[in-house]
Amino acid sequence: MRSIISRISHCSSLIHQNRVMISSSFSSQTQTHIPAPRRTSIKLNTTDNRITQLHNLCNQKRLKEAIQILNQIERPPASVYSTLIQLCCQNRALNEGKTVHKRMRYSGFLPGIVISNRLLDMYAKCGSLSDAQKVFDEMSEKDLCSWNTLISGYTKLGMLKEAKKLFDEMPERDNFSWTAMISGYVRFDKPKEALELYRMQEMSLLSKLNKFTVSSVLAASAAMGCLIIGKEIHGRITRAGLDFDDVVWSALMDMYGKCGSIDEARSVFDKLVDRDIVAWTAMIDRYFKDGRREEGFELFRQLMKSGIWPNEFTFAGVLNACAAAAAEEIGKQVHGYMTRVYFNPLSFAASALVHMYSKCGIVENGKRVFNGVPQPDLVSWTSLITGYAQNGQPDEALEYFELLLKSNTKPDHITFVGVLSACTHAGLVDKGLEYFHSIKDIHGLTHTADHYACIIDLLARSGRFQEAENIISKMPMKPDKFLWASLLGGCRIHGNLELAEKAAKALFEIEPENPATYVTMANIYATAGRWDEVAKIRRSMDDKGVVKKPGLSWIEVKREIHVFLVGDTSHPKSKEIHEFLGKLSKRMREEGYVPDTNFVLHDVEEEQKEQNLSYHGEKLAVAFGIISTPPGTPLKVFKNLRTCVDCHNAIKYISKIVNRKITVRDSSRFHCFEDGNCSCRDYW
Repeated sequence: MRSIISRISHCSSLIHQNRVMISSSFSSQTQTHIPAPRRTSIKLNTTDNRITQLHNLCNQKRLKEAIQILNQIERPPASVYSTLIQLCCQNRALNEGKTVHKRMRYSGFLPGIVISNRLLDMYAKCGSLSDAQKVFDEMSEKDLCSWNTLISGYTKLGMLKEAKKLFDEMPERDNFSWTAMISGYVRFDKPKEALELYRMQEMSLLSKLNKFTVSSVLAASAAMGCLIIGKEIHGRITRAGLDFDDVVWSALMDMYGKCGSIDEARSVFDKLVDRDIVAWTAMIDRYFKDGRREEGFELFRQLMKSGIWPNEFTFAGVLNACAAAAAEEIGKQVHGYMTRVYFNPLSFAASALVHMYSKCGIVENGKRVFNGVPQPDLVSWTSLITGYAQNGQPDEALEYFELLLKSNTKPDHITFVGVLSACTHAGLVDKGLEYFHSIKDIHGLTHTADHYACIIDLLARSGRFQEAENIISKMPMKPDKFLWASLLGGCRIHGNLELAEKAAKALFEIEPENPATYVTMANIYATAGRWDEVAKIRRSMDDKGVVKKPGLSWIEVKREIHVFLVGDTSHPKSKEIHEFLGKLSKRMREEGYVPDTNFVLHDVEEEQKEQNLSYHGEKLAVAFGIISTPPGTPLKVFKNLRTCVDCHNAIKYISKIVNRKITVRDSSRFHCFEDGNCSCRDYW
């Protein structure tokens, strides 16, 4: 018993001693060490500090540094993951987003529906739909946002089958669901499916109409050219009370314009309360695309007075219309306005300026604009090269092409069309073949149908028909109408009747309604004296209702356009024009001019053929220009068809007799006549 008591006493003594030691030790360390309870508190504070630091880094968009801090937090709260995923989404940082998601899984964090939706959105916007689908499939709970996010991701990437499958499986749909699907179909050129979807749930959609859904449906109607459906939708949205929204008005205007109802589009445009430059530009451009250039130019003038500043799209559209109509005076005015408001020389409006001047035959002005551009884009280079080619300056065209290559600008297939055209207009056959082969061998591009048409044109014009046929036989694609027309044109020049019939046969199959083929073949038969074949051509045209396109020539004098047809007597100065041409004809004969009657289609006496030639539209336009302007004034005549051989020859004589520079732009190129010569060097 004593022994037990003794042991207990001894143990008590040891416990007391240990308590004293522990107490002493604890007391001695309080000055330099943090007590145990305080250690837990500081650890929590450190975590809080890191979370705060992470949020600050996210606010500063320092994503990678924020993720480094994330790895130092043992159990990050939901707010950390939410903030990081949102930043990854904003920066389209897929790899960083995957890192955050992986850390989430590793830490055992189970995301709720909000963070899961953010993950879905991040993966969808980063284009990783497989990861988005995996997140979606793993979600124990999904809301409408989950479905819409994934559907939107699929539609934006054109994965419309996957999107439609999800759309069909949705337990409920809202405006966003409908709009995402319909706009996806429109964006990827499936307007029919968009309208079918609208029809399929028409009443459901009608009750949920908003401006975005309506705009998408109207865009589908515009793409299909369905004016009836567009008007029907217009009626429905009017009844739904959405017709006062500018977004809807713009969509309506676009629909009417693309469906060919320009007046309806203008009516909608006039009802817009706050017309911005986008609406102005769209309406102006619609006039131009519909061929109503004067109304387009007039609306542009109204824009100038409205106080709204045009943008580069507006300028480019107007300048391209000037180029198409050869309206150089308007083009110069637009250029002047652009200079006054200081347009950006790096914008594509500068390229449109170069293009406009080149198409209007003022290629030197185009060159000055080009030289003022710090870094010319490919469109500017190509416009200048093509401009020189079409204006009878092939050497300059090829010189600028070489400068393009030295500038490290990579040419495209359109650039090479200009280069090959320059070779064609100059008769540089071997050089053209060299450039043609370099397209694939040196520049790594694929030959297009346009390239083949150009090289066949070059070979056919020079009479190298065997080489042309060899290239045609090896083409990877079926020859198109432009190639056959080029071959036919060469056959007309060299009288190759057999090959001409082959080309014409192909053209009759491709476009039986095109009168140009019939007329060219009739010319070839007429030159060969085969008047029975000419008669057959005429009968065939009559039977098929094919009408020869009338040749129009026009000239601008004192800002007024004067248009002439062959044998035209409707002009107020018709008598003076014909009298002047009669006197001019005598002078031309004295200089050695002989009318070329080979291409006069009528089997009549030679004298009558010459009479027919005397009053071609371009001759009437030139004569009017001469009698209506002071001596020495340069003249510029435009023609909708290719100028005829006799007129080309006659205007050379006229330019020398009256001492004028006369420029004629036909459907193919510019002919600059001066002192009895033409810039084309008679190779056209």
